[in-house]
Amino acid sequence: MEQMYGYLFVMSAVTIAIRLVPLTLIRGQVKNRFIRSFLYYVPYVTLAVMTFPAILSATQTPLSGGLAFAIGIALAWYGASLFKVSAACCLIVFAVELVLC
Repeated sequence: MEQMYGYLFVMSAVTIAIRLVPLTLIRGQVKNRFIRSFLYYVPYVTLAVMTFPAILSATQTPLSGGLAFAIGIALAWYGASLFKVSAACCLIVFAVELVLC
């Protein structure tokens, strides 16, 4: 039980440090174009890195997840709404798994 409190303390200290260190080190506006563009894309990359493995592993077969992913990207690229993309991906997964399983 005491070991759990140690884990919680370390976890909270690391979480607070990750959020406070940038606030204390970066006082003014960042003027470097490279760093500004890097910081702009960090949330999108983080979301993509967390979502992509789940797309392939959430389905019964990785093929259905990969096919839905590819079709979803294509539909989004050509301007389909979020609802249309998600509905099409769900239908693709359903159809592929109906055929394969």
